[in-house]
Amino acid sequence: MFLNFSILVRYNFNKERIMVKSKICCTSQDRISQKTSPKWYCCTIETPGGMVPKISTNLTLSDYLGSAMARSSINRKHYHIRPGLYATGNPDKNSFVFVTANYKLTFDHLRKNMKGIDGWILVLDTEGINVWCAAGKGTFGTEELVKQVEQTGIKEIVSHRKLILPQLGAPGVAAHEVKKKTGFTVIYGPVRAADIPLFLTNELQSSGKMREVSFHVLDRLILTPIELAGTLKYCVLLFIFFIIYSWILAGNASFSQVLAKAFHSFLPFLGAVLTGTVIVPVILPFIPGKAFALKGWIGGIIWAAIYLFVIRNTFAWIVIVPYGLLLPALSAFLAMNFTGATSYTSLSGVLHEMKYALPFILVSAGAGISFFIVIAVIQNLV
Repeated sequence: MFLNFSILVRYNFNKERIMVKSKICCTSQDRISQKTSPKWYCCTIETPGGMVPKISTNLTLSDYLGSAMARSSINRKHYHIRPGLYATGNPDKNSFVFVTANYKLTFDHLRKNMKGIDGWILVLDTEGINVWCAAGKGTFGTEELVKQVEQTGIKEIVSHRKLILPQLGAPGVAAHEVKKKTGFTVIYGPVRAADIPLFLTNELQSSGKMREVSFHVLDRLILTPIELAGTLKYCVLLFIFFIIYSWILAGNASFSQVLAKAFHSFLPFLGAVLTGTVIVPVILPFIPGKAFALKGWIGGIIWAAIYLFVIRNTFAWIVIVPYGLLLPALSAFLAMNFTGATSYTSLSGVLHEMKYALPFILVSAGAGISFFIVIAVIQNLV
Protein backbone atom coordinates (compact mmCIF):
# COMPACT_ATOMS: atom_id res chain seq x y z
CA MET A 1 0.00 0.00 0.00
CA PHE A 2 0.94 3.36 -0.71
CA LEU A 3 1.76 5.14 2.63
CA ASN A 4 4.73 3.12 3.65
CA PHE A 5 6.11 4.34 7.06
CA SER A 6 7.22 3.44 10.55
CA ILE A 7 8.33 5.56 13.48
CA LEU A 8 11.18 5.12 15.92
CA VAL A 9 12.15 7.85 18.35
CA ARG A 10 13.82 8.35 21.65
CA TYR A 11 12.25 10.78 24.09
CA ASN A 12 13.71 11.13 27.61
CA PHE A 13 11.09 12.17 30.13
CA ASN A 14 13.52 11.80 33.03
CA LYS A 15 16.31 14.23 33.81
CA GLU A 16 18.63 11.37 34.69
CA ARG A 17 20.15 9.59 31.70
CA ILE A 18 20.73 5.87 32.32
CA MET A 19 22.89 4.53 29.52
CA VAL A 20 22.82 0.96 28.30
CA LYS A 21 26.28 -0.53 28.46
CA SER A 22 27.56 -0.30 24.90
CA LYS A 23 30.70 -0.64 22.92
CA ILE A 24 32.13 2.30 21.04
CA CYS A 25 30.83 2.09 17.45
CA CYS A 26 32.35 1.39 15.21
CA THR A 27 35.77 0.04 16.08
CA SER A 28 37.40 -2.65 13.98
CA GLN A 29 36.52 -5.26 16.61
CA ASP A 30 32.85 -4.28 16.77
CA ARG A 31 32.11 -3.57 13.12
CA ILE A 32 29.85 -6.17 11.54
CA SER A 33 31.32 -7.89 8.50
CA GLN A 34 29.99 -6.32 5.32
CA LYS A 35 30.46 -9.63 3.55
CA THR A 36 27.71 -11.27 5.57
CA SER A 37 25.56 -8.31 6.68
CA PRO A 38 23.72 -5.47 4.91
CA LYS A 39 25.58 -2.20 4.40
CA TRP A 40 23.12 -0.40 6.65
CA TYR A 41 24.40 -2.39 9.66
CA CYS A 42 26.99 -0.37 11.54
CA CYS A 43 28.02 -2.36 14.58
CA THR A 44 26.52 -4.00 17.68
CA ILE A 45 25.42 -2.67 21.04
CA GLU A 46 25.73 -4.84 24.14
CA THR A 47 22.56 -4.76 26.23
CA PRO A 48 21.11 -6.75 29.15
CA GLY A 49 18.97 -8.50 26.56
CA GLY A 50 21.88 -9.42 24.31
CA MET A 51 23.72 -7.92 21.35
CA VAL A 52 21.61 -5.52 19.27
CA PRO A 53 22.61 -4.38 15.75
CA LYS A 54 23.11 -0.65 15.35
CA ILE A 55 21.97 0.64 11.96
CA SER A 56 22.95 3.57 9.79
CA THR A 57 20.51 6.40 9.15
CA ASN A 58 22.13 7.25 5.81
CA LEU A 59 20.67 5.66 2.69
CA THR A 60 23.06 4.51 -0.01
CA LEU A 61 22.65 4.35 -3.77
CA SER A 62 21.78 0.66 -3.50
CA ASP A 63 18.98 1.53 -1.05
CA TYR A 64 17.48 4.05 -3.48
CA LEU A 65 17.83 1.62 -6.38
CA GLY A 66 16.21 -1.14 -4.33
CA SER A 67 13.34 1.17 -3.47
CA ALA A 68 12.83 2.15 -7.11
CA MET A 69 12.86 -1.50 -8.15
CA ALA A 70 10.37 -2.47 -5.45
CA ARG A 71 8.04 0.34 -6.53
CA SER A 72 8.28 -1.04 -10.05
CA SER A 73 7.39 -4.56 -8.84
CA ILE A 74 10.94 -5.84 -9.36
CA ASN A 75 12.02 -8.19 -6.54
CA ARG A 76 9.09 -6.79 -4.57
CA LYS A 77 8.25 -10.07 -2.82
CA HIS A 78 11.79 -10.43 -1.49
CA TYR A 79 12.39 -6.82 -0.43
CA HIS A 80 12.33 -7.32 3.32
CA ILE A 81 14.64 -7.44 6.32
CA ARG A 82 15.05 -9.78 9.25
CA PRO A 83 12.55 -9.17 12.09
CA GLY A 84 13.93 -8.30 15.52
CA LEU A 85 15.39 -5.41 17.46
CA TYR A 86 17.63 -2.67 16.05
CA ALA A 87 19.16 0.53 17.42
CA THR A 88 19.82 4.00 16.05
CA GLY A 89 22.25 6.43 17.64
CA ASN A 90 23.10 5.57 21.24
CA PRO A 91 19.85 4.52 22.90
CA ASP A 92 19.57 3.93 26.65
CA LYS A 93 17.08 2.41 29.09
CA ASN A 94 14.81 5.44 28.74
CA SER A 95 14.70 5.41 24.94
CA PHE A 96 11.34 4.46 23.53
CA VAL A 97 10.70 1.46 21.33
CA PHE A 98 9.00 2.12 18.02
CA VAL A 99 7.43 -0.69 16.07
CA THR A 100 7.56 -1.16 12.30
CA ALA A 101 7.13 -3.71 9.51
CA ASN A 102 9.95 -5.66 7.90
CA TYR A 103 9.24 -4.32 4.40
CA LYS A 104 12.59 -2.69 3.61
CA LEU A 105 11.09 0.32 1.86
CA THR A 106 9.18 1.09 5.06
CA PHE A 107 12.26 0.43 7.16
CA ASP A 108 14.41 2.71 4.97
CA HIS A 109 11.86 5.50 5.11
CA LEU A 110 12.00 5.31 8.88
CA ARG A 111 15.76 5.23 9.36
CA LYS A 112 16.49 8.08 6.96
CA ASN A 113 14.30 10.27 9.20
CA MET A 114 16.05 9.06 12.34
CA LYS A 115 19.33 10.90 11.85
CA GLY A 116 20.49 12.31 15.18
CA ILE A 117 17.81 10.48 17.19
CA ASP A 118 18.51 7.65 19.62
CA GLY A 119 16.04 4.81 19.88
CA TRP A 120 15.08 1.16 19.53
CA ILE A 121 13.32 -0.27 16.46
CA LEU A 122 11.21 -3.37 16.95
CA VAL A 123 10.63 -4.94 13.53
CA LEU A 124 7.70 -7.32 13.14
CA ASP A 125 7.59 -10.12 10.61
CA THR A 126 4.92 -8.84 8.22
CA GLU A 127 6.12 -11.08 5.37
CA GLY A 128 7.59 -8.10 3.54
CA ILE A 129 4.36 -6.08 3.55
CA ASN A 130 4.04 -2.44 4.62
CA VAL A 131 2.35 -1.48 7.88
CA TRP A 132 -1.04 -0.43 6.51
CA CYS A 133 -1.57 -3.51 4.31
CA ALA A 134 -0.08 -5.85 6.91
CA ALA A 135 -2.47 -4.52 9.55
CA GLY A 136 -5.39 -5.33 7.27
CA LYS A 137 -4.05 -8.81 6.54
CA GLY A 138 -3.22 -9.54 10.17
CA THR A 139 0.56 -9.91 9.88
CA PHE A 140 1.10 -6.60 11.65
CA GLY A 141 -0.97 -7.77 14.57
CA THR A 142 -1.24 -8.52 18.25
CA GLU A 143 0.28 -12.01 18.18
CA GLU A 144 3.33 -10.99 16.16
CA LEU A 145 3.93 -7.95 18.37
CA VAL A 146 3.74 -10.03 21.54
CA LYS A 147 6.05 -12.60 19.97
CA GLN A 148 8.75 -10.05 19.11
CA VAL A 149 8.55 -8.43 22.54
CA GLU A 150 9.25 -11.80 24.14
CA GLN A 151 11.91 -12.97 21.70
CA THR A 152 13.99 -9.78 21.58
CA GLY A 153 14.29 -9.38 25.36
CA ILE A 154 13.17 -5.76 25.14
CA LYS A 155 11.80 -6.00 28.68
CA GLU A 156 15.36 -6.29 30.01
CA ILE A 157 16.67 -3.52 27.74
CA VAL A 158 14.31 -0.65 28.59
CA SER A 159 13.08 0.52 31.97
CA HIS A 160 9.71 1.82 30.72
CA ARG A 161 6.78 -0.11 29.33
CA LYS A 162 5.75 1.85 26.24
CA LEU A 163 5.61 0.86 22.57
CA ILE A 164 5.14 3.47 19.84
CA LEU A 165 3.21 2.00 16.92
CA PRO A 166 2.45 3.48 13.49
CA GLN A 167 -1.04 4.92 13.50
CA LEU A 168 -2.06 2.95 10.44
CA GLY A 169 -1.13 -0.27 12.21
CA ALA A 170 -4.01 0.17 14.67
CA PRO A 171 -6.54 -2.03 12.80
CA GLY A 172 -4.33 -5.09 13.35
CA VAL A 173 -3.43 -4.59 17.00
CA ALA A 174 -5.55 -5.03 20.12
CA ALA A 175 -3.81 -2.69 22.55
CA HIS A 176 -5.49 -4.17 25.63
CA GLU A 177 -4.26 -7.66 24.67
CA VAL A 178 -0.71 -6.39 24.24
CA LYS A 179 -0.90 -4.76 27.67
CA LYS A 180 -2.27 -7.94 29.23
CA LYS A 181 0.31 -10.28 27.68
CA THR A 182 3.45 -8.12 27.78
CA GLY A 183 2.86 -5.29 30.23
CA PHE A 184 3.61 -2.74 27.49
CA THR A 185 1.24 0.14 26.76
CA VAL A 186 0.61 0.89 23.09
CA ILE A 187 0.96 4.51 21.95
CA TYR A 188 0.20 5.52 18.37
CA GLY A 189 2.50 8.01 16.67
CA PRO A 190 1.90 10.41 13.75
CA VAL A 191 1.16 9.28 10.20
CA ARG A 192 4.27 10.87 8.70
CA ALA A 193 7.82 10.31 9.89
CA ALA A 194 8.49 13.99 9.16
CA ASP A 195 6.24 14.86 12.13
CA ILE A 196 8.41 12.99 14.64
CA PRO A 197 10.18 16.10 16.04
CA LEU A 198 6.84 17.83 16.68
CA PHE A 199 5.47 14.61 18.13
CA LEU A 200 8.34 14.64 20.64
CA THR A 201 7.85 18.31 21.44
CA ASN A 202 4.19 17.59 22.19
CA GLU A 203 5.20 14.88 24.69
CA LEU A 204 4.09 12.05 22.42
CA GLN A 205 0.76 13.65 21.59
CA SER A 206 -0.35 13.74 17.94
CA SER A 207 -2.17 16.82 16.73
CA GLY A 208 -5.04 16.67 14.24
CA LYS A 209 -2.73 17.29 11.30
CA MET A 210 -0.41 14.48 12.41
CA ARG A 211 -3.28 12.01 12.19
CA GLU A 212 -4.54 13.11 8.76
CA VAL A 213 -3.76 10.82 5.84
CA SER A 214 -3.01 12.86 2.73
CA PHE A 215 -3.12 11.45 -0.78
CA HIS A 216 -1.94 14.25 -3.05
CA VAL A 217 -0.81 14.06 -6.68
CA LEU A 218 2.75 13.03 -5.83
CA ASP A 219 1.46 10.39 -3.39
CA ARG A 220 -0.63 8.88 -6.16
CA LEU A 221 1.99 9.27 -8.87
CA ILE A 222 4.64 7.38 -6.89
CA LEU A 223 2.32 4.36 -6.78
CA THR A 224 1.63 4.18 -10.50
CA PRO A 225 4.83 2.29 -11.50
CA ILE A 226 3.84 -0.84 -9.58
CA GLU A 227 0.33 -0.71 -11.08
CA LEU A 228 1.77 -0.28 -14.56
CA ALA A 229 4.42 -2.97 -14.06
CA GLY A 230 1.75 -5.57 -13.35
CA THR A 231 0.30 -5.11 -16.85
CA LEU A 232 3.55 -5.04 -18.83
CA LYS A 233 3.78 -8.77 -19.49
CA TYR A 234 0.23 -8.79 -20.81
CA CYS A 235 1.02 -5.79 -23.00
CA VAL A 236 4.04 -7.64 -24.44
CA LEU A 237 1.92 -10.72 -25.15
CA LEU A 238 -0.74 -8.59 -26.83
CA PHE A 239 1.85 -6.85 -29.00
CA ILE A 240 3.31 -10.22 -30.02
CA PHE A 241 -0.22 -11.35 -30.94
CA PHE A 242 -0.67 -8.30 -33.19
CA ILE A 243 2.72 -8.93 -34.82
CA ILE A 244 1.73 -12.53 -35.63
CA TYR A 245 -1.72 -11.46 -36.80
CA SER A 246 -0.30 -8.69 -38.99
CA TRP A 247 2.31 -11.06 -40.42
CA ILE A 248 -0.36 -13.60 -41.36
CA LEU A 249 -2.33 -10.92 -43.22
CA ALA A 250 0.74 -9.11 -44.57
CA GLY A 251 1.21 -10.96 -47.80
CA ASN A 252 4.43 -9.62 -49.34
CA ALA A 253 4.87 -6.75 -46.83
CA SER A 254 8.28 -6.14 -45.25
CA PHE A 255 8.96 -6.80 -41.59
CA SER A 256 9.04 -3.07 -40.84
CA GLN A 257 5.59 -2.72 -42.39
CA VAL A 258 4.36 -5.63 -40.29
CA LEU A 259 5.69 -3.96 -37.13
CA ALA A 260 4.10 -0.65 -38.07
CA LYS A 261 0.73 -2.31 -38.62
CA ALA A 262 1.05 -4.27 -35.37
CA PHE A 263 1.87 -1.11 -33.41
CA HIS A 264 -1.04 0.68 -35.07
CA SER A 265 -3.36 -2.07 -33.81
CA PHE A 266 -1.69 -2.15 -30.38
CA LEU A 267 -1.74 1.62 -29.78
CA PRO A 268 -5.37 1.99 -28.63
CA PHE A 269 -4.92 -0.75 -26.04
CA LEU A 270 -1.64 0.74 -24.82
CA GLY A 271 -3.44 4.04 -24.37
CA ALA A 272 -6.20 2.34 -22.39
CA VAL A 273 -3.59 0.70 -20.13
CA LEU A 274 -1.83 4.01 -19.48
CA THR A 275 -5.18 5.67 -18.84
CA GLY A 276 -6.21 3.11 -16.22
CA THR A 277 -2.84 2.77 -14.47
CA VAL A 278 -1.42 6.31 -14.67
CA ILE A 279 -3.78 9.02 -15.90
CA VAL A 280 -6.83 8.11 -13.82
CA PRO A 281 -4.86 7.74 -10.52
CA VAL A 282 -3.10 11.08 -11.08
CA ILE A 283 -6.28 13.07 -11.79
CA LEU A 284 -8.45 10.89 -9.53
CA PRO A 285 -10.21 13.66 -7.52
CA PHE A 286 -11.18 15.56 -10.67
CA ILE A 287 -13.03 12.71 -12.40
CA PRO A 288 -16.77 12.54 -11.61
CA GLY A 289 -18.14 9.72 -9.49
CA LYS A 290 -16.95 7.82 -6.43
CA ALA A 291 -16.36 4.33 -7.84
CA PHE A 292 -12.89 3.78 -9.27
CA ALA A 293 -14.33 1.58 -12.01
CA LEU A 294 -16.58 4.45 -13.08
CA LYS A 295 -13.66 6.87 -13.08
CA GLY A 296 -11.65 4.42 -15.18
CA TRP A 297 -14.59 3.96 -17.54
CA ILE A 298 -14.87 7.71 -18.09
CA GLY A 299 -11.13 7.91 -18.72
CA GLY A 300 -11.38 5.03 -21.20
CA ILE A 301 -14.24 6.69 -23.09
CA ILE A 302 -12.19 9.88 -23.40
CA TRP A 303 -9.16 7.95 -24.64
CA ALA A 304 -11.25 6.05 -27.20
CA ALA A 305 -12.60 9.35 -28.52
CA ILE A 306 -9.10 10.82 -28.74
CA TYR A 307 -7.83 7.79 -30.60
CA LEU A 308 -10.71 7.72 -33.08
CA PHE A 309 -10.95 11.43 -33.78
CA VAL A 310 -7.45 12.82 -33.28
CA ILE A 311 -4.77 10.12 -33.63
CA ARG A 312 -6.40 8.21 -36.46
CA ASN A 313 -7.61 11.40 -38.21
CA THR A 314 -10.40 9.36 -39.74
CA PHE A 315 -13.86 8.51 -38.49
CA ALA A 316 -13.87 4.73 -38.70
CA TRP A 317 -17.52 3.85 -38.16
CA ILE A 318 -16.83 0.15 -38.18
CA VAL A 319 -14.64 0.21 -35.03
CA ILE A 320 -16.59 2.75 -32.94
CA VAL A 321 -18.66 0.08 -31.18
CA PRO A 322 -15.89 -2.44 -30.37
CA TYR A 323 -13.45 0.27 -29.22
CA GLY A 324 -16.24 1.99 -27.29
CA LEU A 325 -16.91 -1.26 -25.42
CA LEU A 326 -13.42 -2.71 -24.98
CA LEU A 327 -11.13 0.27 -24.23
CA PRO A 328 -13.24 1.75 -21.40
CA ALA A 329 -13.68 -1.73 -19.90
CA LEU A 330 -9.90 -2.21 -19.85
CA SER A 331 -9.30 1.21 -18.26
CA ALA A 332 -12.05 0.63 -15.72
CA PHE A 333 -10.60 -2.72 -14.63
CA LEU A 334 -7.08 -1.32 -14.22
CA ALA A 335 -8.32 1.78 -12.39
CA MET A 336 -10.29 -0.44 -10.02
CA ASN A 337 -7.03 -2.20 -9.11
CA PHE A 338 -5.84 1.10 -7.65
CA THR A 339 -8.36 0.73 -4.81
CA GLY A 340 -5.74 -1.37 -3.00
CA ALA A 341 -3.24 1.50 -3.02
CA THR A 342 -5.33 4.44 -1.89
CA SER A 343 -6.63 5.98 1.30
CA TYR A 344 -9.92 6.81 -0.44
CA THR A 345 -11.34 3.32 0.01
CA SER A 346 -12.12 0.71 2.65
CA LEU A 347 -12.14 -3.08 2.34
CA SER A 348 -15.94 -3.23 2.44
CA GLY A 349 -16.20 -0.44 -0.14
CA VAL A 350 -13.80 -2.22 -2.49
CA LEU A 351 -15.71 -5.50 -2.22
CA HIS A 352 -19.00 -3.69 -2.84
CA GLU A 353 -17.61 -1.99 -5.94
CA MET A 354 -16.13 -5.18 -7.34
CA LYS A 355 -19.43 -7.01 -6.86
CA TYR A 356 -21.21 -4.70 -9.29
CA ALA A 357 -18.39 -3.45 -11.52
CA LEU A 358 -16.68 -6.72 -12.47
CA PRO A 359 -19.71 -8.34 -14.19
CA PHE A 360 -20.33 -5.14 -16.17
CA ILE A 361 -16.65 -4.91 -17.19
CA LEU A 362 -16.56 -8.55 -18.29
CA VAL A 363 -19.74 -8.25 -20.35
CA SER A 364 -18.53 -5.04 -22.00
CA ALA A 365 -15.09 -6.47 -22.79
CA GLY A 366 -16.59 -9.71 -24.09
CA ALA A 367 -18.97 -7.80 -26.35
CA GLY A 368 -16.13 -5.64 -27.67
CA ILE A 369 -13.96 -8.68 -28.48
CA SER A 370 -16.94 -10.35 -30.18
CA PHE A 371 -17.45 -7.30 -32.41
CA PHE A 372 -13.76 -7.33 -33.37
CA ILE A 373 -13.99 -11.00 -34.34
CA VAL A 374 -17.07 -10.35 -36.47
CA ILE A 375 -15.36 -7.39 -38.17
CA ALA A 376 -12.24 -9.46 -38.90
CA VAL A 377 -14.34 -12.25 -40.42
CA ILE A 378 -16.31 -9.82 -42.59
CA GLN A 379 -13.15 -8.09 -43.80
CA ASN A 380 -11.54 -11.43 -44.75
CA LEU A 381 -14.67 -12.53 -46.59
CA VAL A 382 -14.80 -9.29 -48.51
